[in-house]
Amino acid sequence: MDYKKAGVDIEAGYRSVELMKEHVKKTMRPEVLGGLGGFSGAFSLAKIKEMDEPVLLSGTDGCGTKVKLAMIMDKHDTIGIDAVAMCVNDIACAGGEPLFFLDYIACGKNYPEKIAAIVSGVAEGCLQSEAALIGGETAEHPGLMPEEDYDLAGFAVGVCDKKDMITGESLKAGDILVGMASSGVHSNGFSLVRKVFEMTKESLDTYYEELGATLGEALLAPTRIYVKALKSVKNAGITVKACSHITGGGFYENIPRMLTDGVHAVIEKDSYPVPPIFKLLAEKGNIAEQMMYNTYNMGLGMIVAVDPADVERTMEAVRAAGDVPYVVGRIESGEKGVTLC
Repeated sequence: MDYKKAGVDIEAGYRSVELMKEHVKKTMRPEVLGGLGGFSGAFSLAKIKEMDEPVLLSGTDGCGTKVKLAMIMDKHDTIGIDAVAMCVNDIACAGGEPLFFLDYIACGKNYPEKIAAIVSGVAEGCLQSEAALIGGETAEHPGLMPEEDYDLAGFAVGVCDKKDMITGESLKAGDILVGMASSGVHSNGFSLVRKVFEMTKESLDTYYEELGATLGEALLAPTRIYVKALKSVKNAGITVKACSHITGGGFYENIPRMLTDGVHAVIEKDSYPVPPIFKLLAEKGNIAEQMMYNTYNMGLGMIVAVDPADVERTMEAVRAAGDVPYVVGRIESGEKGVTLC
């Protein structure tokens, strides 16, 4: 008896590491110390000394059951972008700059080419957010997971000067809400998605005219990363008073998280186009509108609150970063919460 006969292939693990090295190298930043393969990832904090009061920010998340679609479609090179996005968007939402990322892949069996494809997506997400991929773990779980299955999660660390943190403390009635377009469903609500649509290769390969893509392509579209957009707004000299990353819980759970007591957010639903994937999902699943907005991003992945005088410059800065902005609402006096009208 040996480890391979017990279900863990050490040689496959070595091959996975070799295949992923080319992707990891692309994400390196000057602060990264050492190379891939050490017991820990090392990252110099020398530049942080330039800040008045540096604050470390962290985020950890996964892709939820969206990984099931990647398995059915046998397409594994974008799901890693989702894992990175879910972590770095949270850091950027607080005013931080993502510094580095680590991934964790649990699998029933290590197929080196598949693992490398997953990591290529993680590396792409790191490139989009300018974070270094400084480490990770691939764990085989024979007997715990089916051989073809895997799960993916990640952890990111970022930094910002305390004076630049986005806290919502200066939010007041009259401030304007600017939303940034999402790329689709992102990485939340897929347990409901999988109840609405048949999860077969044939179903996911079905082309929908209104989507301009197959169902699988529309659903697997990677989560939009907003790090560069928020950085562009900051570099334009604009103060973001509050920020909300629209993830699980949709509008009703996430928007109140950006508010302070005494202010209320109002979102105008017709102020931006809702992507067709959400209309199709609601129609096929007979899902009530309130539930859709309580589960999905409905076309807005990030919402910022700015002073009315900064709206146009905010829109320009977001566009300059390659994102699409919309004026979607306002802040009013009232009980902490959100109204959709």
